[in-house]
Amino acid sequence: MEETAVEFDWEGLSAKGFGEGYSKSKRAEMEKLYEGTLNSITEKEVINGTVVGITDRDVIVNIGFKSDGLVALSEFRDRPELKVGDEVQVYIEEQENANGQLVLSRRKAKIVKAWETIQHAYEHDEVIEGMVKRRTKGGLIVDIYGVEAFLPGSQIDVKPIRDFDVFVGKKMEVKVVKINYTNDNVVVSHKVLIEKDLEKQKAEILNNLEKGQVLEGVIKNMTNFGVFIDLGGVDGLLHITDISWGRINHPEEVLQLDAKVNVVVLDFDDEKKRISLGMKQLTSHPWDSLGKEIEIGSKVKGKIVNVADYGAFLELLPGVEGLIHVSEMSWSQHLRNPQDFISIGDEIEAVVLTIDRDERKMSLGIKQLSEDPWTKQDLIVSYAVGTKHKGVVRNLTNFGLFIELEEGIDGLVHVSDLSWTKKIKHPSEFVKVGDELEVVVLELDVDNRRLALSHKHLEENPWDTFETVFTRGSVHKCTIINKSEKGAILELPYGLEGFSTTKNLTKEDGSVAEAGETLDFMVMEFSKDEKRIALSHTAIFSEPQPQERPKAAPAKKDVKGKSKAVDRINKDAEKTTLGDLEALSALKEQMESKATAPKKEAAKPKAAAKAEEEKPAAKAKAEEKPAAEAAKPKAKKAKADEADADDEKSE
Repeated sequence: MEETAVEFDWEGLSAKGFGEGYSKSKRAEMEKLYEGTLNSITEKEVINGTVVGITDRDVIVNIGFKSDGLVALSEFRDRPELKVGDEVQVYIEEQENANGQLVLSRRKAKIVKAWETIQHAYEHDEVIEGMVKRRTKGGLIVDIYGVEAFLPGSQIDVKPIRDFDVFVGKKMEVKVVKINYTNDNVVVSHKVLIEKDLEKQKAEILNNLEKGQVLEGVIKNMTNFGVFIDLGGVDGLLHITDISWGRINHPEEVLQLDAKVNVVVLDFDDEKKRISLGMKQLTSHPWDSLGKEIEIGSKVKGKIVNVADYGAFLELLPGVEGLIHVSEMSWSQHLRNPQDFISIGDEIEAVVLTIDRDERKMSLGIKQLSEDPWTKQDLIVSYAVGTKHKGVVRNLTNFGLFIELEEGIDGLVHVSDLSWTKKIKHPSEFVKVGDELEVVVLELDVDNRRLALSHKHLEENPWDTFETVFTRGSVHKCTIINKSEKGAILELPYGLEGFSTTKNLTKEDGSVAEAGETLDFMVMEFSKDEKRIALSHTAIFSEPQPQERPKAAPAKKDVKGKSKAVDRINKDAEKTTLGDLEALSALKEQMESKATAPKKEAAKPKAAAKAEEEKPAAKAKAEEKPAAEAAKPKAKKAKADEADADDEKSE
């Protein structure tokens, strides 16, 4: 067979461009065949490719494009077994870079695919699996197909997790609960998966729950008021008072976290799903084992476990306590703070005052361990009427003050028994709490535990002396302290105060004396019992002047005592005027003449001497009142004083 020689026009070919020898129809046919062998690709999308080659730096991937793409070998670290022919997903970054190469990325392909999976799981409430990569602040970082998601610590489990490191490097099923597209943040939860399973268990437990039922649980959380226990999907509260029969300050003293304990159901609420648990109820009450020998009057020992404002609690046994009221801590009648006597942790002895085994209550006392001071045999002698003592002021009232002479012995000093001369409205004007004060006993009532005391009776009554100094008609220098509508208060010698009505303040020139002026005033009335002196400035220059009624001379034995009283008052006076010195000098001369003369006459003002001679002599007192009578309370001698006053007025 002969080969037919085909003549080709090389000259014509060389004269034209490559391929230009094809006809238009032929050319279109060939282009169609060529394009059929290539895939149509778009940038920024994920596409499947085949590994056609592996170098020490890159992986060559064929995606059916006119050229193969290169992917860094480091992006296949999770596939160490990668070989030629394996299919992989890649992300098309550029169809052709500056070097004319196809740029692919497997890492970006994984991220895009992961976001699609996460979005699908979030929309359809699906469970996905992730790998816990590391711990972070407040939770864990979970790798979900290359995307880092945040797992909060509160969403790891239904019970609090204290050690997050145990989950690092482990796989965990989670649900997507939130996606923040702005920051590309994903929040997942493992707790929601557990809660679904627990809901079934919880419903089953609540349906079968009964009071008195004993359950096993795990201590989930501790607070200062109790413990939360996980009963298998349902939490119950074990209050601190139901942990032990004894007193504890915090549950951690007897319990530990994550420990398994047996508890009894005390109460539960189906609607609120609250369960109250108890632990001490699983053991018998310590009161049931309290010895029969403990009864009223028995001495017991224990430890102070609590101190309150009203008393302290003494623990005899864990769960057996008795109250020591503050009034049973000391024989003292004034209440104090219990912390002044005892403190928490003190081990002391006490006496049983009352005991009720049914109500499980007991009252104790510690003052009963010592003798009651009011029952001492020498009490009547020690605090007999007229005896002097020193004590500490414990309390002030409107009517007086209470002074403690010894532990348990208190006495009352009435406000009127503080001073002979000063008008004291409230004891705080004279003394303050904590001061030491000397007193004398006025009255002792052992049965009612009452002691009436006085401070002013330590000294003689100076008003007996004043009666001879401020006689009716006598004139003295006085200073007006203050004025009112009714009159003025005057300051007399020896620190005394007198009163003058407004009309008796008129001067000789017709003007009225004002506060602060010092003038001569005449005694118009003197009342020793009421401690009142009425004076008048107007009476000095007006006629007739009031005359003094003759009085019996005082007994000889009073001269010395009364002179001393005047000297003392004069010494204590805040101001000493010329009039005071003249009065004392005259009084001294008068007392000395009375002591030496066989017969005594009462002093008379010169202006009234003639008129006094015409009046009958005043009846002298039969005898002087004993000193003890002066020490008695005013209430006891009120009637006698009124009778003397009536006799004097009738005379």
